[in-house]
Amino acid sequence: MTQARRKLPIGIQTFAEIIGEGHYYVDKTGLAHRLIEQGKYYFLSRPRRFGKSLFLDTLKELFEGNEPLFRGLDIHPHWDWTVRHPVIAISFGGGVFQTRADLDEKIRELLDDNQRRLGVVCEHPSLSGCFAELIRQAHTHTGQPAVILIDEYDKPILDNITDPDTALVMREGLKNLYSVIKDADAHLRFVFLTGVSKFSKFSLFSGLNNLEDITLDPAYSALCGYTDADVDRVFAPELDGLDRAEIRRWYNGYNWLGEAVYNPFDLLLLFQERQFRPWWFETGTPTFLVKLLARHGFFTPDLARLRTGLEILSTFDVERIAPEALLFQTGYLTIHKAEEPLLGHWIYTLGYPNHEVASSLNAALLSEYTDDPSRSFAHRLRLLDLLLANDLDGLKDLFHAFFASIPSDWYRNNPIARYEGYYASVFYSYFAAVGLDITLEDATHQGRIDMTVRFNDQVYLFEFKVVELAPEGRALQQIKDRGYAEKYRAEGQPIHLIGVEFSREGRSLVAFEVETL
Repeated sequence: MTQARRKLPIGIQTFAEIIGEGHYYVDKTGLAHRLIEQGKYYFLSRPRRFGKSLFLDTLKELFEGNEPLFRGLDIHPHWDWTVRHPVIAISFGGGVFQTRADLDEKIRELLDDNQRRLGVVCEHPSLSGCFAELIRQAHTHTGQPAVILIDEYDKPILDNITDPDTALVMREGLKNLYSVIKDADAHLRFVFLTGVSKFSKFSLFSGLNNLEDITLDPAYSALCGYTDADVDRVFAPELDGLDRAEIRRWYNGYNWLGEAVYNPFDLLLLFQERQFRPWWFETGTPTFLVKLLARHGFFTPDLARLRTGLEILSTFDVERIAPEALLFQTGYLTIHKAEEPLLGHWIYTLGYPNHEVASSLNAALLSEYTDDPSRSFAHRLRLLDLLLANDLDGLKDLFHAFFASIPSDWYRNNPIARYEGYYASVFYSYFAAVGLDITLEDATHQGRIDMTVRFNDQVYLFEFKVVELAPEGRALQQIKDRGYAEKYRAEGQPIHLIGVEFSREGRSLVAFEVETL
């Protein structure tokens, strides 16, 4: 029997609306049941638009005992529908908070809303006192311990991340609220917090040591997002006319040590518009993140294969923001491999989750790493045309012209141009922004990179050198001396060896040598 098409739940975060109005729904209630059975206090970090708010709303309906909504879902036969818990729902998703007064006003509004909904009245004047009273009264009033669901717990901090002083003030305001939870244990049945970033327990949760972080728990890697099986099973009616392999290449690949997932927002927009575009990336270009990478002189080829430890991935704080942690927590990098060379010591290899992020992030970086965003777009179009025509002389002229076009004032005013890896970073990001199939052989030495590009039935092998660090003429010779081409000969395609050399002092490309096998 052909599966009937349903409504696409684009932007809908309300579980009752999705179920009641016949939208597609990917059933996560089995995972919800496992969480509830196995623990009490949870934290989950996921990037924006991954379905965190919908999952919390699903938990709310579940604890409130709205049985008709769950008929036919995994959890229905396993849940006691006669028990109903009071749910305290808090979300910082709405509004922008620029001062402590803004934040306190919002908290007061949220506490008032919950009092009205639960039919209780709190008399304590302080926010922390009112929150503690709300929890106690909810338990007393209903006879059942309360459930606390906090969505976008970190947004007031992230709204001000470029202003550390304000961000610290916001952190203290949130700490004042969250610190109540620990002492309310006797009145609580379940607590779940979600956000984009994981701030340290010490700085924000003030002793809430029993908060279990499931962000990197393989069992819950697919708690938010759609798996490949979800797409084939639930969205089968939408797949007709779309290249299934391209859907995977563009949008799949987000991984938190378990099963990989798609960002729901991407797929729903793809199914509606029937076009491959960077739907998720376009909703929020990471301006602050791009500037942070530039300020640190980040070697952009490292983004494709970055090794780091758990302490970097797990937390960051206002006073110390590691670019690797921010890239991972915001979804621009994901985990490709986890290794344990010594017992208890883990090494994680990060990389782009998919084509959308790789091409879009590098395009955004080019706007920061070069002087003219509109010209960088024109150069990317020209690069694609030249590769389609296999015009290597034109490719040489393009990059000579590009580096020659950057004004001296730009170099003087932008410290990123002084980093050894600047030229190779820009060169790599041009190819990555076009969305080409790139393999990096060695991205560990700044200013030099072995890069293989497969395109249009051709293989291009690039070696980069900064002439102040190595003699001129060595880039092409190194490709030949080390036999980089040998592994590609069996493919039966033309192989182009290209040595590219830059002068850091001259601020220019000084050599572009080509030899075709």
